[in-house]
Amino acid sequence: MGSYILRRILINIPVLIVVTILVFILIEIAPGDMVDFFITDESEQYLTEADYVALREKLGLNDPAPVRYIKWVGELVQGNLGFSYIEAYPVSDLLWSSMKNSILLMGAGLIMGIVFGIPLGIYTALRQYSKADFLLSGLSFVGLSMPAFISGIIGMYIFAVKLNWVPAGGMRTPGENNIWDLLHHLILPGFILATMHMARIMRYTRFSMLEVLNQDYVLTATAKGMKRSVVINRHALRNALLPVVTVIGLSIPQLIVGAVFLETIYTWPGMGKLYYGAVVSRDYPVIMGANLIIAIMVLASNLLTDIAYSMVDPRIQYE
Repeated sequence: MGSYILRRILINIPVLIVVTILVFILIEIAPGDMVDFFITDESEQYLTEADYVALREKLGLNDPAPVRYIKWVGELVQGNLGFSYIEAYPVSDLLWSSMKNSILLMGAGLIMGIVFGIPLGIYTALRQYSKADFLLSGLSFVGLSMPAFISGIIGMYIFAVKLNWVPAGGMRTPGENNIWDLLHHLILPGFILATMHMARIMRYTRFSMLEVLNQDYVLTATAKGMKRSVVINRHALRNALLPVVTVIGLSIPQLIVGAVFLETIYTWPGMGKLYYGAVVSRDYPVIMGANLIIAIMVLASNLLTDIAYSMVDPRIQYE
């Protein structure tokens, strides 16, 4: 297992290099640059063309693109993600403070999606073509098809505005600094984020369970008189979980995208809100650093998914 993990990490190094190239190219072909952010009606009255040229020189924008890329990668190797033009803070500090809040939100959404999605998938598989199966399957289609920003607005209107059960936004109440207040703010965005993943996990669990329940070894175990719960938990569920683990691992990128919208809607101080602000203000160092961190998170989730295979199915061995 250790050698397998080491190989996967080494394989991901060229992938990360390609990611850095793509991130740099996307910023390079974007219209305008950071200097355009400072061009306003007021600034044009005081700044001359020579001032703008000096600013571009100070920011290193006059260097050729390959030179700027090499300089950027050289700083990355040293752990320096750059300096935010707008916030006047190191990008690494901004990303770290925001990433902790995003991981909390995404973790809550993922955990709720797993905790509710797998049992509901087992429940519908054991009651195929029942009213509950049709109802939950229909709701799962709604959860899969509704974008995060639509469900976020609907959830805010119903539970925060109309029913006043939860706060409409933010991460903490001013003056409050306890876990219960944090959970009170986390419930709504976490549940909305979990909805689409809950629906996907439920459907894949249902399909996988139905396939396993018709296998000969499950039918044989049932014919021998084993308890239904033992057949389900020991024989069917563990074999049905492998594709579900794959779905959970592949849900991480969608989880990140959903968090970007929800953090903006609910003013949750995470990477999504930081990323949105950086795009609006053309804070390119923050955008490039956030893209790189997101890519690393996706690669790490794929590695963790592969490792989880051997935990779910002991027959899988990594040479």
